[in-house]
Amino acid sequence: MDRTSDRTAQDGPPHLEVSAVSLSAAVLPAAGSSSASPASSPSPSPSPTAPTVPSLKEAHESATNAAGWVEENWSTWLAIGLRVLLIVVIALVLRAVVRRAITKLIERMNRRTGSSTGTALSGLLVNAERRRQRSEAIGSVLRSVASFLILGTAALMVLGTFQINLAPLLASAGVAGVAIGFGARNLVTDFLSGVFMILEDQYGVGDSIDAGVASGEVIEVGLRVTKLRGVDGEIWYVRNGEVKRIGNLSQGWSTAGVDVTVRSDEDLDKVKEALSAVGDRMSKEEPWNEMLWGPIETLGLDSVLLDSMVVRVSAKTMPGKSLTVERELRWRIKRAFDAAGIAIVGGATVPLEGAPAAADPAAGVAAPSAYASSVSPQSVAASPIPPPSTSK
Repeated sequence: MDRTSDRTAQDGPPHLEVSAVSLSAAVLPAAGSSSASPASSPSPSPSPTAPTVPSLKEAHESATNAAGWVEENWSTWLAIGLRVLLIVVIALVLRAVVRRAITKLIERMNRRTGSSTGTALSGLLVNAERRRQRSEAIGSVLRSVASFLILGTAALMVLGTFQINLAPLLASAGVAGVAIGFGARNLVTDFLSGVFMILEDQYGVGDSIDAGVASGEVIEVGLRVTKLRGVDGEIWYVRNGEVKRIGNLSQGWSTAGVDVTVRSDEDLDKVKEALSAVGDRMSKEEPWNEMLWGPIETLGLDSVLLDSMVVRVSAKTMPGKSLTVERELRWRIKRAFDAAGIAIVGGATVPLEGAPAAADPAAGVAAPSAYASSVSPQSVAASPIPPPSTSK
């Protein structure tokens, strides 16, 4: 009895499973035969496909795969992110340090230049405003170049971190640079000329220069174009690359020179004494004592002719003030010579009052003969009598 019950307990579930499988197998052919016969019933219309809802097992498998992929690659991502962050931080810190170092260097150069210019002559060579403008221009150029180099290198390193091939990019950049260099060579020439002009301090705002193509006072200095104000008020825009030579009339000092022409029989000591008195008096008066950077010197005879001689007077002046000093010197010399009775001559010699008149150069020349004219009475009377006509 026990064995029978045990066998029954063991064999019960398999019998139920077989019967269920047999039932499903019997139902499926019947359904297939009924759907296969078109005469018995019409075919049903196709129903829209219902959205497939993933099961819990499939969702679990997808999550497991995603977690495994993230677990496999998170270290690589973290390494790349840390490397990019490190490159960016180093680039920004290096850029800030370099820009600050450039600023400090420019300020130190300004202080050194200001301390070395102790005399009045050296202090006026380059004024404070000009030094400030030049320093700002140089500092701006250097900071821009440093920022471009540092940030450009950092960008290439970041692209290399992401395993991007930089060879095509660098090749394209090289070809583009060559093309731009050929197409814009004049622009590059102007820019480089402007950079070297500022670095060498060839001229600055307020200087009077002769650039060959134009001359005037500098009112604006750029890396590509220099703006000049001409003597008639016109504004010239001169490209820095077109300037082949520069004549700066405002750096250092200027020279005022006056040529005084007197008669050849004047007393040279008297002339020199009058000129020295004019120079001493002018050097002590304002504002000429500030414009004159040296004594007014009588250099001596510049030329000696038959009826005149030229005495040269020269003085070292403030830049750009030579013409003003020359005009004042001529004014004072004329008044001093008038007071001393010294005649200033020039061009045709004018005889002084009381001096014997010069002989007429035409006095020794004989008058033209009356016989020189064929219509004069003398010529007619002296002409031969024509013979009588024999024609009837």
